[in-house]
Amino acid sequence: MADATPLHSPLHDRHEALGAKFSEFGGWLMPLEYRTGVVKEHDAVRTGVGIFDVSHLGKLVVRGPGAVEFLNSTLSNDLHRIGPGRAQYSLVVDDATGGIVDDVFTYYRDDDHVLVVPNAANNDEVRRRLVEAAPEGIEVLDHHRDFVVLAVQGTKSDEVVAGVGLPVGHDYLTFVEAPFEGAEVVVCRTGYTGERGYELIAPSEVAPALWDALIAAGEPHGLVPAGLGARDTLRTEMGYPLHGQDISPDITPNEARLGWAVGWKKPAFWGRDRLLAEREAGPRRKLVGLVSTGRAIPRPHMSVRLLRDVPLGEVTSGTFSPTMKKGIGLALVSTVVDDGAEVMVDVRGRPEVFQITKPPFVQPSVRESSS
Repeated sequence: MADATPLHSPLHDRHEALGAKFSEFGGWLMPLEYRTGVVKEHDAVRTGVGIFDVSHLGKLVVRGPGAVEFLNSTLSNDLHRIGPGRAQYSLVVDDATGGIVDDVFTYYRDDDHVLVVPNAANNDEVRRRLVEAAPEGIEVLDHHRDFVVLAVQGTKSDEVVAGVGLPVGHDYLTFVEAPFEGAEVVVCRTGYTGERGYELIAPSEVAPALWDALIAAGEPHGLVPAGLGARDTLRTEMGYPLHGQDISPDITPNEARLGWAVGWKKPAFWGRDRLLAEREAGPRRKLVGLVSTGRAIPRPHMSVRLLRDVPLGEVTSGTFSPTMKKGIGLALVSTVVDDGAEVMVDVRGRPEVFQITKPPFVQPSVRESSS
């Protein structure tokens, strides 16, 4: 029987000292927010710079002769669109149903070495599927607890990362390796906030020194430690899906409007036949954005209906947008309704009017060059 005790980040004591409130995420006890609160942490990322510990994310190394070719025959996106030193968003799709088992980032080091970063709760399942499919000579190694992931996000992220001696300025969705305290740190121009930023993947043994150095380097720039509460509001404003809510094994990439993350011309990948057939026929549901026309805040599982009381679907994610100062959300609804339509959301038994839109709700800045 698996141990039910949540895992701790190597930086748990640092978070405690900062007054963090903790919550369980995918089997890990991680900071939800600090004394500053979610809204201030959110605003710091949008207007300056914040730092997140997202070490609960999975870390799988797929290596061996032809590792890229193997992964390309399993994951949805086409690794041939990128090359060494680049990162790519992709999906693990169930071959039989077409449902999304997980969404992952892949970091293409070379043809024989790829880092795959699944969501924390799905790390073991993604590894199991890859191990079962891997040909002889391909290893799938689990480094979930061996590395930390620190996300430095915001307009001042370059100054903070450069302040600890790590390289900055490379293009969005690229990464470089650099030394820190005798260890190799992967410096990735990635993130899930919609802002310019970096994700630093470092061996756990140097995590405290790296965290302390980033905090010190960020002090002149107003760096704010941010928890997963702010990460959720930030990603919702971008319309980025959260696995287990907006995407799941019961939702396909076509329904989630993630067809851009599918290599449709590839000869093989998990779920290909199912997804091509659904794409040809047209999905019956689609993931849309919701914006409140009043003061209501949507929450997951609230029902969505047309004004004439025709059921459409339900909210999958919902929150108060600190940037827009109104309620926003994502919902999985019937394709019979068009973007721009007004719908009713049942907010605690009271019908509230929302407008359907296509995210992002806030203009992303991930590709902007450093100032």
